[in-house]
Amino acid sequence: MNKVELVGRLTRDPEVKTTQSGTTIANFSVAIDRPTKQGGEKITDFPRVTAIGKIADNVAKYCYKGMLVGVTGRLQTGSYTNKDGVTVYTTDVLADNVEFLEWRDKDGQQPASQQGYAPAPAPAPQQGYAPGAAPAPQQGYAPGPAPAPQQGCAPAPVPAPQQGDEPDDFQAMMEDDNF
Repeated sequence: MNKVELVGRLTRDPEVKTTQSGTTIANFSVAIDRPTKQGGEKITDFPRVTAIGKIADNVAKYCYKGMLVGVTGRLQTGSYTNKDGVTVYTTDVLADNVEFLEWRDKDGQQPASQQGYAPAPAPAPQQGYAPGAAPAPQQGYAPGPAPAPQQGCAPAPVPAPQQGDEPDDFQAMMEDDNF
């Protein structure tokens, strides 16, 4: 299984490229604090994330430095040779989904479409409905007495234990002062 789930803030605006075939690729990194013991030094990781296609289009359009996002995807390793001839190994998160966990514009303001947002009111109750009331019985219906138990189906009564009925080892254990 190769699955990654991250929640963090973008460290910079996404870098967006378009391939010759027209596919959008967005690269960004996310700041994620590692859990530490109380009083321990804070350690932050900065994994690189790559989004491709429609996900990259949305990241390019809506994401910016400092925005809180949730990323699900998979790890992908690779390597390349830099201009000094040294092989560099990479590990990236290839995003399957990027969720915008904080919805603000780049100036820190709520978008106009979100200002004054209030959830829709709950629908009015149906006429004649009262919470907790039992439904009216159907016409002509009257519950009858519970059926009598069938003979031979009831379990046999268990006799109460009598003094001295305990097994010998149980009795000896109870009389032992070290118990």
